[in-house]
Amino acid sequence: MTKLFRSNRLLALLAILFAFALVGAACGNDDDDAAPSQPAAPSDDAGDDGAADDGAADDGTAPSDDGAADDGAADDGATDDGAADDGAADEGDTVVRLGIMAECEGAFGGFHEDVTAGAVFALVRHAGATPNSSTTALEGFSGAEVAGVPIELVSIGCGDDTADRAIQEIRKIVEQDGANVVIGPLSGDEGIAIANYALDHPEVTFINGISGAQDSTLHVRAPNFFRFNGDGAQWNAGIGDILYNDAGWRTAAVIADDYGFGWTSAAGFVADFCAAGGEIVAQVFPPLGTTDYSSFVQQLPDPDEVDGYFWVVGGTGTNASLEAFLNAKGDLTGDQHAGNLFFSPALAEALGTDIAGAYVAGFATLPGDVSTPAIQAYLADADAAWESLAGALSGNEPAAPSLAMGFGFAYGYYSAGLALVTALEQVDGDLSNNHAALREALSNITLDAPYGPISLDENRQAIVDTFVARLVLNDDGQVVQETVAIVPGVDQTFGGTYSPDTAPPERDNTPCEVRSLPWQGNLIPVVDGVPQN
Repeated sequence: MTKLFRSNRLLALLAILFAFALVGAACGNDDDDAAPSQPAAPSDDAGDDGAADDGAADDGTAPSDDGAADDGAADDGATDDGAADDGAADEGDTVVRLGIMAECEGAFGGFHEDVTAGAVFALVRHAGATPNSSTTALEGFSGAEVAGVPIELVSIGCGDDTADRAIQEIRKIVEQDGANVVIGPLSGDEGIAIANYALDHPEVTFINGISGAQDSTLHVRAPNFFRFNGDGAQWNAGIGDILYNDAGWRTAAVIADDYGFGWTSAAGFVADFCAAGGEIVAQVFPPLGTTDYSSFVQQLPDPDEVDGYFWVVGGTGTNASLEAFLNAKGDLTGDQHAGNLFFSPALAEALGTDIAGAYVAGFATLPGDVSTPAIQAYLADADAAWESLAGALSGNEPAAPSLAMGFGFAYGYYSAGLALVTALEQVDGDLSNNHAALREALSNITLDAPYGPISLDENRQAIVDTFVARLVLNDDGQVVQETVAIVPGVDQTFGGTYSPDTAPPERDNTPCEVRSLPWQGNLIPVVDGVPQN
């Protein structure tokens, strides 16, 4: 492994990044803080094309109809290129007509700019594209080309973390706007719905953005749907082992968002903790987007009845759920708490420094206390691509683009764009036969990505290195995130725990059993940002 070194600048940025993460997620629901460009309204004739199969309910959020994010895309010179009205690709495809399934509303609506920028940045960095604006990615790009094949942005979709809305948006992107390649979506139930939609649209190639429900690739297994990021279970590899063997937990309670990603993330922790010998004594599942968590926290055991709590509550809910815990259960001790990717130093802003000591599971990028020349070059190139971006991590206010690009939501979309460019280069731009050569290349490439190599398994799902971190007090008395260990080579089967024949994770399906996992005893310690391999 490349020798890594500590970057104080990145560590400081990380603290700022997380400090605004929850605020940014909330901005997706606030018209005053909306993303700079609004999405196109979904097609009036859009149906639920199988979305109901993933169990996601319609939350009643009305699609936005007061403007079009893809209006900006039209300015980038994209043309119809002879696409059929239904958007179907054909044997004569000579242009990549790209649609980006982004996220402008719901619990993660504040990341609309971030994820769009992630996909655009990959084309700026690797396909010669030029952003059409120096301050937003939502206005598209110009001049992207790989192996003589132009890449044109035809549409930016507006997700709201629900499957119903995702189907509406993806039908517009593909069937009206004519996309033959789609990057996205962000959220778990959206990913399951779009993977099912892909089964019925073999003429289109879909590359996941950052959604992390296990079902999308392990069970749906659409041959034209590719995911270059881990799922929620993979990201939690190693943390249960550390909590059992290092922190001394023997029992744990879990509180998790009640949807596809929440189930998957909770299942990963349960599998890891139980594999080491731990016991799960309670699981509570509040609906995604809950604002009052008091009744759900009351269902958790008291602090003297359990060794620890694992939190899988994201978006706008992380801080709110922990505040409800304080109100119901008394003082919060960091050593008794751990969480998935949504745990951050920003929690100290409302909860105080007692949150220090909590462990944090991994995500798509390494924490900011770990750096390599590749990571530094990636972040520097982001700052050169735009003057500023108003992403969620800066409260949707203009900030350095590297702030957004260094977090997993944007990086997932960047990885998807990098995969598209890399595969196009390998096949010399061949889009014939329903992208047969392109898909073969996507299935077999290993991405030389900034935060480490990414390859796919037989289900077109990423095999990833992930990490475990901890919230600690620095010398100034501030809560920061410190990497504890890297967990190498985590695959979606979770060391044989899951397979296409096992039922997908749901609220009542998170098996707990002692078993051997490949990374047990093989975690790579990290000291001062340097892996000790």
